[in-house]
Amino acid sequence: MSLAEKPDAAEMHVDGIPHVVATAGSADPAAPLVVLLHGRGSNEREILGLADHLPQGFAYAAVRAPIAEGGGYAWFANRGIGRPTPESLAEQMAWFRSWLDGFAPAGRPVILVGFSGGAAFAGGLILNDPHRFSGAAILYGTLPFDAEVPVTPARLNGLDVFVAHGDQDRVIPEELLARTWEYLTTESAASTHARRDPGGHRISAQTLNELGSWISVTGSLPAGLDPSAIH
Repeated sequence: MSLAEKPDAAEMHVDGIPHVVATAGSADPAAPLVVLLHGRGSNEREILGLADHLPQGFAYAAVRAPIAEGGGYAWFANRGIGRPTPESLAEQMAWFRSWLDGFAPAGRPVILVGFSGGAAFAGGLILNDPHRFSGAAILYGTLPFDAEVPVTPARLNGLDVFVAHGDQDRVIPEELLARTWEYLTTESAASTHARRDPGGHRISAQTLNELGSWISVTGSLPAGLDPSAIH
């Protein structure tokens, strides 16, 4: 693994905030890219450890969230747990896309994997521009409801989504978890792999195994192609 901190102004910051990115896996610039998005108060180094347990042949990039908070970093200002302010979410999504669109030009498969607050951020990105991504994993978190991103019927049609929740999760409000599960498994029209864990707010070994299998399939498909079409 390597930690890359690049201060290049053309592609590494918006409004003076640098993009700090830790990388692992394939160095091939054409390899499918898995972007790991950490939880609130964490950092890119912690979530990059997932790459050791995920499929080979992929490039992994863990991005540090732009807002310093509690000894770690956060993806957005919020109005309560799992409830981003619309202005902050829009600003930080633009900041993230300024890095992504330079690092992984259109045509390169990109899969988002977000945990907790990173799951809400990943959800905002796919709802804002679903055709940009090959898939997204929403792990133990909520979609950013009421944050001025379109959570509308069939918004994610043709997008592969992995969602995992813990039945004993006491961190994310139960109402938001239920709305997320319902939307992703029905109304969104995404091709959704859904998993419930008996545990709480953490990534279990079984979820990690299933996530790896899902990444292997999703990363082999052109963006926007429903994996059920190859079965």
